Formats: sequence, C-alpha cells, structure tokens
Amino acid sequence: MSRIGKRPVVIPTGVTVKSENGVLSVKGPKGELSMNKFDLIDYNIEGDEIQVNPVNKTKQARQFWGMQRTLVQNLVNGVTEGFTKVLEINGVGYRASAQGKKLKLQLGFSHDVDLDVPEGIDVKTPDQTTIEISGNDKQKVGQFAAEIREWRKPEPYKGKGVKYRGEYIFRKEGKKK
Repeated sequence: MSRIGKRPVVIPTGVTVKSENGVLSVKGPKGELSMNKFDLIDYNIEGDEIQVNPVNKTKQARQFWGMQRTLVQNLVNGVTEGFTKVLEINGVGYRASAQGKKLKLQLGFSHDVDLDVPEGIDVKTPDQTTIEISGNDKQKVGQFAAEIREWRKPEPYKGKGVKYRGEYIFRKEGKKK
C-alpha cells in the first residue's frame, strides 16, 4: 500500500483544478500546467482536495499510485510557488552569463558554450559563478539544470566543474611522491 498516495493533495486558494477528456489541468498565479491522466488511477476533486486512488487492486495500479499523487502535487506546487535549481561553477576562468534567452558558459573549452533557454524557464546569473534556473514545471527545470551540468561535471581531484548547490563532491587524494 502506498503511504504517499493515501494523503490528499491540498488545493490552495487562488488555484483551480479541472479534470476533463483525460487531462488534469491546474491553473494558478504562476501559470497553467496540465498532465494526462493514467488509466489505472482515479482522481477525485472534492472541495479543496484532490484524492488520488487506484481504480483496482492490480499490481500495476498500486505501483503508479504514489507517483501519480506526487505528479499532481508537483503541478499544484508549480503554479503556486514554482521550482528553482541553483548551480555553482568552480574553476579558474569558468563563468556564466545570462543574455536574454541565451546562456553563455565559459568552461575551459576553446570555445564558449551557448545554450538556448527553453520556453517557460527563467535563468538568472547573480554573479559569474552562480546560475539560478526557475520555472513552474519541475521536470523542465531539472532537465535544463542537468544539461548545463553535463557540459562539465565536477571532477574528484580539484572539484572543478558545474555542481548543484549543496551537492557533495567526493574528493580523491592526488598522486603520492
């Protein structure tokens, strides 16, 4: 039994939820998000709560129960608060700058890396070594952060590279003489 799935998703004031044609739509102050309903899961909108339950007792329905409830919670959180990922850049000469809908990275290559910022994502660079990615879709924010990190992952000897704020980099000891 899913312990996460048993808890209802609370709908805050100012947020409207609609369920029609197999699509669950959530609208709030930060925009509108929608997701396709899963056939084996039942979504009940009652007052200011959304109750997510499996349609039957099959193994597959129980497997998706908790995940579907979390996806609904992410929709509600996205339209109310939004999601943010912060990346830190470590290394001599490594820096980033946001220029409109482009992100320019200098990561030790012979060329600059220019990335197009996806629709619905906001990128800020408070300083040259910090990148703040924010938006209302958790999946898009996390995917764009992962794509940036993929260009120069932190290495274990000096810790140079792009890492998430708060991420621990396992450090190795250098060569012994």
